[in-house]
Amino acid sequence: MLVAAALCPCPPLLVPEVAAGAAPELEPVRAACVDAVGVLAAARPDRLIVLGPDRAEADAARYPQGAPGTFRRFGVALDVTLGPAGPAPEDRPTGPGVPASLAVGAWLLSRTEWSGAPVEGVAVAERLPRDRCLPLGRELAGAAPRVALLVMGDGSARRSVKAPGYFDERAEAFDAAAFGALGAADTAALAALDEELAAALLVSGRASWQVLAGAAEDAGLRGRLLREEAPYGVGYAVAAWS
Repeated sequence: MLVAAALCPCPPLLVPEVAAGAAPELEPVRAACVDAVGVLAAARPDRLIVLGPDRAEADAARYPQGAPGTFRRFGVALDVTLGPAGPAPEDRPTGPGVPASLAVGAWLLSRTEWSGAPVEGVAVAERLPRDRCLPLGRELAGAAPRVALLVMGDGSARRSVKAPGYFDERAEAFDAAAFGALGAADTAALAALDEELAAALLVSGRASWQVLAGAAEDAGLRGRLLREEAPYGVGYAVAAWS
């Protein structure tokens, strides 16, 4: 059963070493993310699942605790692991590293010194259809008696002319509706998000949010929107459900 969720944006710029000189601009977002992760710890889950978008073709990919992640592709010699890595390097999971969204989630957990429940990662395809997102969420919620989700994902990347996808006049309204649903823990509104419009507006978080909607259908959680802004023309929202 889902007992708590934290929703955070997943730009690599959230990591100060990656942001470099621009790091102070996102400090309020980082602080809100730390607060949201604190809600997860307070819920005392049996399992924490870090959920984030990926551009891979597979519907979903799963990663065990200790799976490696890196920010070297962004020019920074910084490596992370998904939750505590364990004392012996030879015992750590090997294979492909986690996608960027889960690496940011792993960095957040390290920043908050997560030491609670075991951690695993699930990366979902950005274009995963709603009718596959909702059942996946239900499956994740049933993975343990008390499950918490750290859900990574961004809003539209078309909020301004300097945004990665340039300006689209529909972007602000889409983000307002999506972020309102995140703040209200409105699973029906999240499930109803328009998939085609989200793709056109370069919304990376839509599939992750709809997986969350499936996980939280009968959980009776309440939400709080902790932060909302659109630096660099990309919509970021931080929320906590408990």
